[in-house]
Amino acid sequence: MTTFDNNKTNDLTNDSASYCQFQEDFKYILLPVSYAVVFVVGLALNATALYVIVFRTKRWKPSTIYMLNLTVCDTLYVLTLPFLIYYYADQNDWPFSEPVCKIIRFLFYTNLYGSILFLCCISLHRFVGICYPVRSLYWVSARRARLVSVAVWAFVLFCQAPILYFARTREMEGERVCYDTTSPELFDDFLVYSSAVSVLMFALPFMVVMVCYGLMVRKLLEPGWGSEGGEAGGVSVQRTKQKSVKMIIIVLAAFMLCFLPFHLTRSLYYSFRYLRQVDPSQISCQLLEASSVAYKVTRPFASANSCVDPILYFLAGQDVRGNITKKIRSSSSRPKTSLSHCLTTQL
Repeated sequence: MTTFDNNKTNDLTNDSASYCQFQEDFKYILLPVSYAVVFVVGLALNATALYVIVFRTKRWKPSTIYMLNLTVCDTLYVLTLPFLIYYYADQNDWPFSEPVCKIIRFLFYTNLYGSILFLCCISLHRFVGICYPVRSLYWVSARRARLVSVAVWAFVLFCQAPILYFARTREMEGERVCYDTTSPELFDDFLVYSSAVSVLMFALPFMVVMVCYGLMVRKLLEPGWGSEGGEAGGVSVQRTKQKSVKMIIIVLAAFMLCFLPFHLTRSLYYSFRYLRQVDPSQISCQLLEASSVAYKVTRPFASANSCVDPILYFLAGQDVRGNITKKIRSSSSRPKTSLSHCLTTQL
């Protein structure tokens, strides 16, 4: 029977042949401190972004709607961190009830994967605007962005609903553990579920983002791209290029630095645990411990994404696009076919 990483001492199985024991006291400092930093910085940045979007944005474009949903995801995410900060600082002694444990774990992963999918939506939206600027006027609208956002939320809630079943608490050595995964007897089922979620809600969006950005970069590097907009149009196109490059860098940084290490180390750790459970001779305790340490070290990287996303809004947002749009409309004689008009209207 397998026990889980929430224990102070990890016992992989009751069978003496496959018994592993290792200490991970470092996580009782690493996780509370890193989560506390993310909570303070992330809450401040996302609260500011929410204020600007809700109260200072007069015209809500599709990109505004996606950014609002992304900011909501990040805000709800950081609001779950105080519970985990207290939990890990108290060395895995959960002071709340099991339903609270289920809700916190559910919200934690729901908003994590919601952020990933809304980053994917923002990337697809910008891809359409850059590579198909004229057609994007007909393909993209605020109404469709709202419908896509509702669909994303429904998909995320549906996919993360099993967390409410898997997340559990258990009394161990006089303390209550709130499992990050699930109870030992359900680990095999949880592994299948976790693998499916990783593919559907991380691997596929990551591939979509990489393809979109590859095509966007190729389009932006074309010598004649945006040259038909005139002098004023050229200025706006240059600014659009700059904002697009910033967005590409920020989103790729979020995926490569925040999400990718977390999912790789977690998948590796889960796989090693399963193999160790099936055949202890396949995986040594040292290898299992190393994968467990790597997984826990990358957890703060995933949380740090909630601090990176607001930067996407402030650096690659649309705060100056209203003035640009007015200039293009006044100088362009063909607003329906002007590339600069299409970009400033839709992006």
